[in-house]
Amino acid sequence: MSAGEAEETAAILKVIADPARLRILSMLANAEGGEICVCDLTEPLGLSQPTVSHHMKVLRESGLTRSQRRGKWVFHQLVPERLEQIRDALATPAQV
Repeated sequence: MSAGEAEETAAILKVIADPARLRILSMLANAEGGEICVCDLTEPLGLSQPTVSHHMKVLRESGLTRSQRRGKWVFHQLVPERLEQIRDALATPAQV
């Protein structure tokens, strides 16, 4: 792993390190149909809708999730390729 790859991977891991975001990613990974609406996350997370929306924005901006608006609702999905990039980066030997 190069220094640049390490910095990029560390930035993504910082995003994932937040307990609420980690729980959201787990919920998305196990969601029926592979997607969840923010309205379905607030109660299980015990967070307000604006707080959940903020976490979703951070996840989306990091490339870990994508979203699609349907009427007044926004549905979120994981981006599996992005998770694979993280896994691959961790499996790459460090360059000295």
